[in-house]
Amino acid sequence: MILFINACVRKESRTRRLADHLLDKLGQPFDEVCLHDIAFPVTDEAFLEMRDRLIAEEDFGNPAFDLARQFSEAETIVIAAPYWDLSFPASLKQYLEQVNVVGITFRYTEEGIPVGLCKAERIYYVTTAGGYYVPADFGFGYVKALAENYYGIHDVRLIEASGLDIYGADVDAILTSAEENISEEVDADAQ
Repeated sequence: MILFINACVRKESRTRRLADHLLDKLGQPFDEVCLHDIAFPVTDEAFLEMRDRLIAEEDFGNPAFDLARQFSEAETIVIAAPYWDLSFPASLKQYLEQVNVVGITFRYTEEGIPVGLCKAERIYYVTTAGGYYVPADFGFGYVKALAENYYGIHDVRLIEASGLDIYGADVDAILTSAEENISEEVDADAQ
């Protein structure tokens, strides 16, 4: 099962266009988590105490962990997140805070080293940017570090199209080229 994490807000999202193309090429059913439809809880002391209590009691079936269980059980993960302010939309950070749960998405060794518990073998991180300055260490790099160091997912791929808001840019040509790259990558994996 593919889990599609949608952090796109705009109706005509260019990032969503690329993600839709990827999902179509993957050709499998998927569950979509539309982040702008979720009212994330406020992370205050009361929330953290409740969460810590549930983890200590190993009450991992609690609805508070629904997103974490869904993430952990996915076979492939597609994240669609436009490049905003050197990163991604805040809703994606809130989502990642909800799925980062000891005992569901990772555990610690006796030495304190995180060990991934997620089933997914691959994450596709799909993004678009108006300019060309897209440091990989921020948005994509953050997700890649979590995936590799906490979730145990080592195949983390970046799919991007940039320069979309540069004066005179042929937006459709840039997006079409990115879609062609997606098709080539998925077709190569299928062989």
